[in-house]
Amino acid sequence: MSDRLTPLERLRQSGVTPDRALGQNFLIDPNILDVIERMAGLSQEDVILEVGPGAGVLTERLIERCGFVHSVEVDRRLAALLEAQFAVMPNFSLHEADAVRLPLGSLDPAPTKFVANLPYNVATPLVIKSLEELPALRLWCLMVQREIADRLFARPGSAAYGGVSVMTQLMTRKLAARAVPDTVFYPRPRIRSSLLAFARRDDAAGFADRFAAIKAVVYCSFSHRRKTLVNSLAGAEARLLPPALAGLSPPQRKQLAQELLAGMGLAANIRPQQLTPEQYSRLEQAFAQT
Repeated sequence: MSDRLTPLERLRQSGVTPDRALGQNFLIDPNILDVIERMAGLSQEDVILEVGPGAGVLTERLIERCGFVHSVEVDRRLAALLEAQFAVMPNFSLHEADAVRLPLGSLDPAPTKFVANLPYNVATPLVIKSLEELPALRLWCLMVQREIADRLFARPGSAAYGGVSVMTQLMTRKLAARAVPDTVFYPRPRIRSSLLAFARRDDAAGFADRFAAIKAVVYCSFSHRRKTLVNSLAGAEARLLPPALAGLSPPQRKQLAQELLAGMGLAANIRPQQLTPEQYSRLEQAFAQT
């Protein structure tokens, strides 16, 4: 499938220049593909979701190693390049779309692994979207901004810990992380990068049906990070509120939150970043039962 051109030569020959507004930093070093393949444990049984395939360097390896590859590309120029390269492959499907808006649950066959050099400006929403919409996913191997990798698996109480940390850790466990030099990209990014692998937790099914409800409680709790959790819930915007709080006034929300936290043995002045993911799950259950 490959020609004799290097990835960078192929990209330059195409006439496509990276669009910084879309967060495009293309992989050009084939050596990083071996690392990705090992961390993702690629096999013929895998159905891959790839977002932001760029010039198709990783795409080509995925097509060679895996049973099926869904590549999602929003840039029409790159979509045309990918179509010209890979359209003849029976195990490849190109989706010219914004992955943040694409209904991932409609992909057929359903992806089992998410392997991608993610555009950094959409990495966080895509992780959350994949957790919620793709129950068959069992492994993620993603190139992301290092600060995002740190945030996804930050510990409670740390500065990086937030809503995305809670939701990611409820559903998955970290497998490995590796710093990636900027020399593997074109153009070289101005930020540090990490290759991060994580897998679905064995007990994730217990949270799947409640994902949206837990997310609403978590995101409301972190909506005013410097406030206590009860004040944050009391002051959250109405559009963010979980159903159990939607019909209550701010003082009523605050009182209910205080009562439920006390029932969990937690202080009324606890801050959002002090609760563990499991405690947020318990808090959502308590709200749902009121």
